[in-house]
Amino acid sequence: MVTPRANWKGYIKFGEVAFPVALYTAASSSERIAFNTLNRKTGNRVRREFVDSETGDPVEREAQVKGFEIEDGRFVVLEPEEVAAAVPDSDKTLKVEAFVPCTEVDDVYFDKPYYLAPDKTGSDAYKLLRDGMKRAKVAAIARTVLFRRLRTLLIRPHGKGLIGSTLNYDYEVRSSEKAFEEMPDLKIEGEMLELAKHIINTKKGEFDPKRFDDRYEEAVAELVKAKMEGRTLPKKKAPTASRPSDLLQALRESAGMSTPAKSKRTAANANAGKGRQKANPAAASKAPSTGGGHQRRAG
Repeated sequence: MVTPRANWKGYIKFGEVAFPVALYTAASSSERIAFNTLNRKTGNRVRREFVDSETGDPVEREAQVKGFEIEDGRFVVLEPEEVAAAVPDSDKTLKVEAFVPCTEVDDVYFDKPYYLAPDKTGSDAYKLLRDGMKRAKVAAIARTVLFRRLRTLLIRPHGKGLIGSTLNYDYEVRSSEKAFEEMPDLKIEGEMLELAKHIINTKKGEFDPKRFDDRYEEAVAELVKAKMEGRTLPKKKAPTASRPSDLLQALRESAGMSTPAKSKRTAANANAGKGRQKANPAAASKAPSTGGGHQRRAG
């Protein structure tokens, strides 16, 4: 088994206690299927090339420089050494600035997760911080320079160790007001709400990530295998669109509480037949007379 490579090494410091840690990527997309761009005629790989937008001439790497557009067609040029000098200095220390309740940070601020593993020389202090946060049910807010930027991390107990999630800056998180401004102001209650509760209760379970497969990756892998073996995959049937239905009826069907459509039609036809039979004059004339002679008019 290949030993994972640390993305960063430094210290965690809370109060006057400091101990060494290493940061490892907790989630990676490196195992996903990747494609190369080829020349259809030759089958050779195509390489990317930067060209001047006006002259069309290729621009070699050493001739490329960063630029910030201040207006249409005008740029401020930033030399590599100027950019490097603007990067905040790093003391390789994740300094804990506060402990907050685990539920206080909105998930929308979460960026990327990293495992924070202890160095052997600091395992006691590491366990102290981990167990202390578990008991207090809090997470730590810490800051340090990661990957050339000053980043905020939310550090939480995770199994036998700690996990640190980089947080998005406030200006990077979009307001939810725009997303939900068209939301109608409706109050759901009565049978609808009870049915929704019933469906939720019948669908309760536990999160198991192994149950959720990446169907795109599987489909592409199967396609590649089929092409290598010289066979074609069968065409998939077009999915059937769900029939339109009102919300209450859909809830009843989901809860298994609706009467089948066929039974409804049968019952409706039977009721209609009874109504027609009562209103039929011929059927009424065949009914036995209760008077035994001519009917006497009232009055």
